[in-house]
Amino acid sequence: DAVHGELVSAELTRDKGRGLRGARVRERLGKLDDQRNISLIALHEHGIRDAFSAEIEAEVAALKDVSAKGRTDVRHIPLITIDPPDARDHDDAVWAEADSDPNNQGGFRVMVAIADVSWYVRPGSELDREARERGNSTYFPDRVVPMLPERISNDLCSLRENEDRPALAVTMIFDKTGSKRSHKFDRVLMRSHAKLSYEQAQAAIDGNPDDASQPLIEPVLKPLWAAYEALSKARVKRQPLDLDLPERKVLLAEDGSIDRIVTPARLDAHKLIEEFMIQANVCAAETLENKRSALIYRLHEAPSKEKLTGLREFLQSIGINLAKGQVMKPKDFNRILEQVKGKETQHTVNEMVLRSQAQAVYSSLDAGHFGLNLRRYAHFTSPIRRYADLLIHRALVSALSLGEGGLSEQDIANLEVTAEVISNAERRSMAAERQTVDRLMAAWLSEHVGGTFSGRISGVTRAGLFVRLSDTGADGFIPASTLLGDYYVHDEAAQALVGERTGETFRLGDLVDVRLMEVTPLAGGLRFEMLSDGRKGKPVSRKRRAPPKRRPPKRRGRR
Repeated sequence: DAVHGELVSAELTRDKGRGLRGARVRERLGKLDDQRNISLIALHEHGIRDAFSAEIEAEVAALKDVSAKGRTDVRHIPLITIDPPDARDHDDAVWAEADSDPNNQGGFRVMVAIADVSWYVRPGSELDREARERGNSTYFPDRVVPMLPERISNDLCSLRENEDRPALAVTMIFDKTGSKRSHKFDRVLMRSHAKLSYEQAQAAIDGNPDDASQPLIEPVLKPLWAAYEALSKARVKRQPLDLDLPERKVLLAEDGSIDRIVTPARLDAHKLIEEFMIQANVCAAETLENKRSALIYRLHEAPSKEKLTGLREFLQSIGINLAKGQVMKPKDFNRILEQVKGKETQHTVNEMVLRSQAQAVYSSLDAGHFGLNLRRYAHFTSPIRRYADLLIHRALVSALSLGEGGLSEQDIANLEVTAEVISNAERRSMAAERQTVDRLMAAWLSEHVGGTFSGRISGVTRAGLFVRLSDTGADGFIPASTLLGDYYVHDEAAQALVGERTGETFRLGDLVDVRLMEVTPLAGGLRFEMLSDGRKGKPVSRKRRAPPKRRPPKRRGRR
């Protein structure tokens, strides 16, 4: 029987009359005070399955290693993986060299090899149906819920060091300015020559190699960086949206509680892999369009007029003018971001520009990728963790006659429905991941009720202020009714609460000092009390004032 303080999965029983309805415990999940169980709440809340059926496990157990027959052997090419240090599934490997073509002086040949998941996960199988429903892997601080079983994601398809693996590779030719001249896809048999972390690769290129990276500097890393420098020139010319919003990462202790929150440095090694993957994704979309193949695009539309109006009003309140009716391109947003670089408003403006953007989705119809400033774009480089990429692999196999494991008729017929299914799955995972971090933060901060913190106003509504703590990134709320000393009115255009008598103003982005008053770990909620405006160090009055009395309007006489 379940005991007090346990997390349980339950279902409501039939209503037998008035009063509270009963519930039947279906599954005991563990103690609520064991923070290793917090991610289970989100899994059950959002219906994310963390286990595979016996039928799927049987399908996976029957899978066999792929042979080299019908594949181009590229095991001699020193492809390497560059990933986070704790990565277990390695989707992609990269390699580059100076192009020997005399007509492409200063140009490069770049190969991006991606795990050939389509060979193992065939249309119509139970494994395929489950992967489609999951849509993607879901990442929590304490666990990963994979889209595919571990034998596939961490073994058969993971591009492990010094092990032969099947891959779908694209070889791209770039000129010295980073413009792509041509590309070609092949089904290959490859062998990763090394496994490096981003930090290892960056340290090596910066002159601080370790034993693993030292032998790779001249033959592998320097050509990769030279190719990246060329691609960077083309990226600067293309002008994708260039937001500067560092991401925090939650690191857990052995007991599942938060050990610390870090902001990983954004290294050139990260940017190199990102740019190589973007180029490979573009090649996939271009190839399938040219072959008139069915495909699912990664669609990111331009901001709506409504969102641009809100952004324009906010920018105007801080002295940045945005012409009414102006058609905004990524370069126009970048110009705004450059204006505030190094200023107190930098973070807030970056956040507001992000909020003004449309949410990227999957679609069988193409309208380009606004943020990347690309005419066509598809996801190809992560088939272990995204179903969209697996479909693109199948489409390439079919369109280029690369053997078994291509698109089925059902894949093609259900393309738009599948795009909607996996778009919804992505949003579901994002919500589950965000809520889990909020709950972990709340559990961690529950021992600090009454403590004081510095933060920044991250949202303004008529009901009050949202504040994000500087040290942890935890979000909480200050009800407007607790802002004593005045009656505060919501200025929606300026994203501010303004004191009607004193003019005291709390704006989006203001630095503030707050006291933690209440924590609700199960909901992940924090309630703060305002102590002072952090920019001025001025205490907020603790004396409550009533809202001003409203005088009735005078009657107008006839004119």
